[in-house]
Amino acid sequence: MSLPKTMRSLLQPSATSTDLTLTTSPLPTPERNSTEHLIRVHACAPCAGELLWPKNFPPTKPRELIPCPDIAGTVVSAPEGSPFREGDEVYARTNYIRPGNARDYTICVTEELALRPKGLSWAQSAAIPVSSETAWQALFIHAGIVGDGDGDIIAAREAWKGKRVLVTAASGGVGMWVTQLANLLGATVIGTCGSKNVSLVRSLGAGEVLNYRETSLREWGSRPGNKVDVVIDCIGRKSLEDAWWTVRDGGVVLSIFQPPRQVRPEDYRGDGVRDVFFVMVPNRKHLEEITKLVEQGKCRPIVDSIWPLEQFQEAFKRLDDGHARGKIVLDLSLTQ
Repeated sequence: MSLPKTMRSLLQPSATSTDLTLTTSPLPTPERNSTEHLIRVHACAPCAGELLWPKNFPPTKPRELIPCPDIAGTVVSAPEGSPFREGDEVYARTNYIRPGNARDYTICVTEELALRPKGLSWAQSAAIPVSSETAWQALFIHAGIVGDGDGDIIAAREAWKGKRVLVTAASGGVGMWVTQLANLLGATVIGTCGSKNVSLVRSLGAGEVLNYRETSLREWGSRPGNKVDVVIDCIGRKSLEDAWWTVRDGGVVLSIFQPPRQVRPEDYRGDGVRDVFFVMVPNRKHLEEITKLVEQGKCRPIVDSIWPLEQFQEAFKRLDDGHARGKIVLDLSLTQ
């Protein structure tokens, strides 16, 4: 296969700058004797707040600061012994230790790759990995309801049966997947969102939807029968602080935004509540299980908008506005 000598790359100039520059760079080269694959990128997706990560969470070793950890693309080259071959259509959430995927060619390793779901567009595929894997790990591992995240849906359904789950920012990228997966596991889901997204969150499986602009979680949690077993917070700050009042004694407050104890109300007197903060780790097995669910029609990605790479400024502005309905995706096949 003949490859170009250079490619487009979206670059963050420094850890302290949130500006981005579209530039030209050489293609990346997989390391020899590694599990690295060269992937032609068809679509990629940014994460909210990721341009602050290099400053707040510096990479373990210096690297190019290229955004967008989610990717859908085609395998160009694979190492010996890989389960993937040239031409395979794959997707992944790539590890933060390497540059992201807002470039025409990128590097992915075996442990984070999976064949993408059949029947989806490239943009829909790129909207799945980080959000779905985060939700999967929250429900199958960190909430402590089931054991090891191995994907035994039958066993997990038995463990989650009858549980009540509050999902904050249920119309956001991760919240949508928590809502779908928790509903699939048989839990009763209560989701928070803005008024425009109430019907969407309900369609994803929430039994009750709270408009965060109109409903006080503290007041809601004080009403008889409203306490939940697990809070899964996707937005942090005031929303997470108020969510403490909704969890029953012995329950769990879990956040992907910040350690929940940082905003636990001073006058909170709940007993035996476990608080959890975690950062997802790309996992091929988890993504393969999610792929099955998507192909079976049990879960679905939701794309807010699709942008050419050259319109990255507009795409990131849409992301930063905080009102996206699903994932924002850069489609590298589009032209301005």
